[in-house]
Amino acid sequence: MNKVILMGRLTRDPEVRYSQGASQTAVARFSVAVDRRFKRDGEPDADFFNCTCFGKQAEFVERYLHKGTKIVLSGRVQNDNYTNKEGQMVYSVRIMVDEIEFAESKNASGGDGGYNNSYNNGGFAGGGNAPAASGAGDGFMNIPDGIDEELPFN
Repeated sequence: MNKVILMGRLTRDPEVRYSQGASQTAVARFSVAVDRRFKRDGEPDADFFNCTCFGKQAEFVERYLHKGTKIVLSGRVQNDNYTNKEGQMVYSVRIMVDEIEFAESKNASGGDGGYNNSYNNGGFAGGGNAPAASGAGDGFMNIPDGIDEELPFN
């Protein structure tokens, strides 16, 4: 079994390219910084993982994710080894993403409207582009006084 689940922040804006040919496919590449649970003096505080996704999922990444966005992803580890110009073998891995979800609201990350979206290869899940709660932080939106006649229910 080859399955990995990561939670972290994008280290830079995703790079999205489209394949050539009759059916252009989006390919998104991005890097995620994942904090280490236990930190020792002199060691890094985080690990950095290169990630790739394709198709509609890559378009989702291009549209909604940017540097600093906190996400949760699941996928698989794939070898990304190559031989450099000096003829030396360079060993690395890449995370091939199967599912992505936001790990915090847009308000929590400094934006102006909350998202509770996720994207997997099947489509969107979650609350859509609902505005974030204003006020108590209980997940509900305050409805202004006098708007009762505009609501489709009473």
